[in-house]
Amino acid sequence: MGFLAILLALLIEQARPLSFDNPVHAGLRGWSRSVRRNLDAGERSHGWIAWLLAVGVPGLVAALVYHGLWQISGFLAFAWTVAVLYVTLGFRQFSHHFSEIRRSLEEGDERTAREQLASWLRVDASSLPRAELLRQVIEHSVLAAHRHVFGVFVCFIVFWIAGLGPAGAVVYRLAEYLSRNWRARPDGTPSLPLREAATTAWRWLDHIPARITALGFAVVGNFEEAVGSWRADAERFAPGSDGVVLAATSGAMNVRLTPQDPTVVEPDETDPGARPEPQLAHLGSVVGLVWRAVVLWMLLLALLTLARV
Repeated sequence: MGFLAILLALLIEQARPLSFDNPVHAGLRGWSRSVRRNLDAGERSHGWIAWLLAVGVPGLVAALVYHGLWQISGFLAFAWTVAVLYVTLGFRQFSHHFSEIRRSLEEGDERTAREQLASWLRVDASSLPRAELLRQVIEHSVLAAHRHVFGVFVCFIVFWIAGLGPAGAVVYRLAEYLSRNWRARPDGTPSLPLREAATTAWRWLDHIPARITALGFAVVGNFEEAVGSWRADAERFAPGSDGVVLAATSGAMNVRLTPQDPTVVEPDETDPGARPEPQLAHLGSVVGLVWRAVVLWMLLLALLTLARV
């Protein structure tokens, strides 16, 4: 059932993607704000209690509804699983940004591409050189694919095997959202303990999914380069699990995703900074890499499902 639920959710999401302001996501954002405002008292224990409530309650609801529906009808439980995956899993929740930027670059309109990147990331991209623009698009697209597809996929399967239905998909997406949303604001909120709880919990939860994503990219790309870059240079790309995903992507695609060190005149060929600069063609390579990884994990899940049957 897990394989069919993921497959159907992906197909529905491709045909009818959710809008950004959909009521489900808006409700979860409102829930997280309510928890933060009412429980953020500045103590370390309060930070963890707030995080557990913000993430745990929706996850528990998803699991309880699944088991309740299962007592009535297996079909209803399956439909609930597909619905939960539809709002948590999928490319179309971020891919329109990538598609618009890629289209602008193919038309030679770099100014519009920079404006679209700035709108996506909410940063000033007006002065980015072309290579850096492409690098930012590749990096954020790969990380978005990990957080919206592969990470959700892994957590869903783990919680599903544990008998918790689609709760894993809800927990993963909410944990990722809180790690971004519960950051310091000009007014001093949220408190430091709350920010630390959200960041630490996300680091723990994403540890294994990020490495499974990196492994998938290595298998469907240049395996030796991807694994070597992952093991030796992950911290040079980004802190934590993001560095693992980006390092594996850089090796799998043979593209430089780290800024060039200006002090090095003749970099070592084994250094990630010595790989070719990002080119427009690499955007197509990113799409191919991600979809091959999706096919890989879906085939493995299908084989495991058949073996279980």
